[in-house]
Amino acid sequence: MSSRKTSQVYALLIVGMIAISFSAIFVKWSNAPASIIGMYRLLITNIVLLPWVWAYRSEWRSVQRNDWVRLFLSGFFLGLHFLLWMESLRYTTVASSTVLLALEPILVMAGSFWFFKQKTTAPALVGVGIALCGMMLIGWGDMAVSGQALYGDILSMLGTIAVVIHMLLGQDLRQRVSSYVYNFTVFLVAGLALAAYNLSAGYSFTAYEPKEWILFACMAIIPTVLGHMLFNWLLKYISATSISMSVLGEPVGSIILAWLLLGETLVMTQLIACLLLIIGVWAFLMSDRRAHHPSPPAITEAAPSRSVL
Repeated sequence: MSSRKTSQVYALLIVGMIAISFSAIFVKWSNAPASIIGMYRLLITNIVLLPWVWAYRSEWRSVQRNDWVRLFLSGFFLGLHFLLWMESLRYTTVASSTVLLALEPILVMAGSFWFFKQKTTAPALVGVGIALCGMMLIGWGDMAVSGQALYGDILSMLGTIAVVIHMLLGQDLRQRVSSYVYNFTVFLVAGLALAAYNLSAGYSFTAYEPKEWILFACMAIIPTVLGHMLFNWLLKYISATSISMSVLGEPVGSIILAWLLLGETLVMTQLIACLLLIIGVWAFLMSDRRAHHPSPPAITEAAPSRSVL
């Protein structure tokens, strides 16, 4: 990958980070059950993608049987992630819920080493450490240890494990399956899995105010299409660990947006934590970029002169 394309890839990564930061805000604004929000978020995304199904018919036919199984598993775990994480926001704050996302890059890094033999450089690990310090500061004094908040924190942690499995499956699949086929299939499976859950729970599929439908559409377009779908496309060009590290930028955006739009507290400790998160994520991504795109070796010998005769 050329240096220019590499810069474009990392710029798109930043766009995705900003987009997913709105997810927690939309969930907080909505009064619908978390599983309903997740279902319509995904199924509306599929409606947006539907016009291109026929154009990618050759890619559909080229998917191998084993990859279909992996696609369904990836979609199932994505749906499970949305269900658990969105539900956690009903019981705890944006800061407490998102702080547990710190587990994601660590688990993805371990999984990438275990399954794909991908190693991480020392500077990248330093970046992870700085980002983790920021995550711990965000949750300092906010993460409760009893009652409903603890229940919400547990849901968030389980949701993090689910998205790690989804990411590792995606890293493998995106080497063989096109971005469109991967996104459409995974979102559809996740949406249908949530629909089955909603049906079994007895939730209404239609009894929602216009405001809720607007929020469902916003969830589909902003954090899903411009966030998760973009991340899925980037899996072909950068590692799942790098994308997981960039997801740590979500708490920065979410906390600032929660302060501006929801009236949640923003103290100096959290501002320092956000700065540490940005530094840590930036250090990791720059280290990852240099590791995969090293500078050309320096010329140590003078080139022989060419005769003009």
